[in-house]
Amino acid sequence: MRLFHTSDWHLGQNLHGQERDFEHDCFLQWLLRQLKHEQPDVLLIAGDVFDTVNPPVKAQERLYDFIVSAHEQQPALTIVMIAGNHDSGSRIELPAPLMRRLRTHALGRVLWLDDGQLDTERLLLPLPDASGAIAGWCLALPFLRPAEVTGAHLGDDYLKGIAQVHARLIAAANAKRQPGQALIAVSHAHMAGGSVSEDSERSLIIGNAEALPASLFGADISYVALGHLHKPQKVNGEERIRYSGSPIPLSFSEIDYKHQILDVRLDGASLISVEPRLIPRAVNLQRLGPAPLAEILKQLGELADIDLLDEEQRQPWLEVRVRLDEPQPDLRQQVESALQGKAVRLVRIAAEYAGNRGLDGQDDAAQLLELDQLSPQDLFSRAWLDSYGSEVDEQTLKDFAQLLQEVQHEEDQP
Repeated sequence: MRLFHTSDWHLGQNLHGQERDFEHDCFLQWLLRQLKHEQPDVLLIAGDVFDTVNPPVKAQERLYDFIVSAHEQQPALTIVMIAGNHDSGSRIELPAPLMRRLRTHALGRVLWLDDGQLDTERLLLPLPDASGAIAGWCLALPFLRPAEVTGAHLGDDYLKGIAQVHARLIAAANAKRQPGQALIAVSHAHMAGGSVSEDSERSLIIGNAEALPASLFGADISYVALGHLHKPQKVNGEERIRYSGSPIPLSFSEIDYKHQILDVRLDGASLISVEPRLIPRAVNLQRLGPAPLAEILKQLGELADIDLLDEEQRQPWLEVRVRLDEPQPDLRQQVESALQGKAVRLVRIAAEYAGNRGLDGQDDAAQLLELDQLSPQDLFSRAWLDSYGSEVDEQTLKDFAQLLQEVQHEEDQP
């Protein structure tokens, strides 16, 4: 059996107000060509399909046009798609009855039966190979919100609830599988030891509480296809537990990521190989600085001029980071003037003030932070410090994180 592992498409995402639809379209067209040429049995999409719980109509059209096109060119392809923490589980599942006719399974939530048992049947999906025989079973684990894994039957401990969901689903899968069939888990979570992007991955739970142990996936799981972290990586060096990463750079901190999908091959229940397939970058991200204003203006003047024969939508996105000794009211005007006729699209100017020294005599540069750089937890911590004059304690941060999850879950409801 052969799988393509992808995640974190973030359809509908914008970069400091600039939409990324062209880049997502280029990725999806490239993925269609890969599917047609390589003919894998299964395509896994491990959550954060959309960037927000209420994605733009165009983003939804992109997803469903892709699914239809993939089915038309490869009718035997099985697609499994789960919700991530950016997604609405209800929205992901809404067209599920129609998508099943296209061999696509959409799972957004876990459900519990009246007797308190996990509804494992809806989370266990058969994976046929090229001959049509069931070569494995997919354990679909959409992002688990606290309201779904705590309560009367499970108690109030979020992480224990997550562990119980994994244990019950794996037990049900082992009871269902036949000799030689692989178990493939697809999950959207932050695993302990994972390398996090600086500013484009929404924190799941404050502190280290969100980091799940790899031991949740025992040796009987042949492969674990993870989503949430945008950098492709193995978890604790394990070949079988992987993040595929996002298909495009979702922030300037991801410029150097090798964006890819993973080509996974199994022989029965044995993992044979995991090979990256690098995704061509349709639009480059370019960052200048941090440097003094005079140096930045010089670098801007050296950028390539616009070629009228080139497509404007392929011009790089540009972030400029300027180090200042004092405020410059006309900073944006100076930068934009230097960019006249240049083949880039300015999306952000970040100013930072150098020369401030702390009590220890070391540089303590104070950056001008924009709201889109701050997570809800950052804003809460700053507000607490302003109000009470002391750092917020860990328990209060965890309580805030729990409330935030509950609010996001309420937004998730239809």
